[in-house]
Amino acid sequence: MIESDWKSDARTSSRVVSNPVRPMVQCANDPGLLTHLPTVERVLNEHASVLGHDRIGYRNHVYRVVNLCLAVAGDNPVELEKLTVAAVFHDLGNWTNHTFDYIAPSVALARNHLTARGLADWIPEIEAMIVNHHKVTSSRAVQRSLVESFRRADWIDVSRGLRRFGLPRTFVAAVIAAWPDAGFHRRLVALTLDRWWKHPLSPLPMVKW
Repeated sequence: MIESDWKSDARTSSRVVSNPVRPMVQCANDPGLLTHLPTVERVLNEHASVLGHDRIGYRNHVYRVVNLCLAVAGDNPVELEKLTVAAVFHDLGNWTNHTFDYIAPSVALARNHLTARGLADWIPEIEAMIVNHHKVTSSRAVQRSLVESFRRADWIDVSRGLRRFGLPRTFVAAVIAAWPDAGFHRRLVALTLDRWWKHPLSPLPMVKW
């Protein structure tokens, strides 16, 4: 696909959606959940070799984060393609650069993706989403940006719902059931232990306060 087609495709899929996910959903096959995002599938296919056996686990994590972010955002409008790009790249540097200090590599991948598709004006917001997604405290982002909703969505998933930021337990469980863990959290534990062993003074470099 040539660059102009990519740009047109991205602009079209960047439709603004408002609360497409119903927070009180009771079942995993609820039609309100987004189950196929072309950008996610395309990017993960491009990086299939480096993801290896972790591909399914990471893919499921991405879809969980997208759907959780939409639910956290509630009635606030969401530009879906921006959310999709941030989600698919936010941890990817972990695999492409073989490092647990993966924020900068993930940002670089997202920047290259957006620049190549003529969407450089999206870079500041998407970069902020990736940089702050492991921030422990609330971000000070512009109120209507996706940064804080994205941060909360990733924390919900990484904590397996221990942090829910007001979302119903049944909804979080439904999202997890729709996209099973597939070893993703086990992989995170293994990477954390490896990092701790090699860099005991900086065990979680992606976390910020």
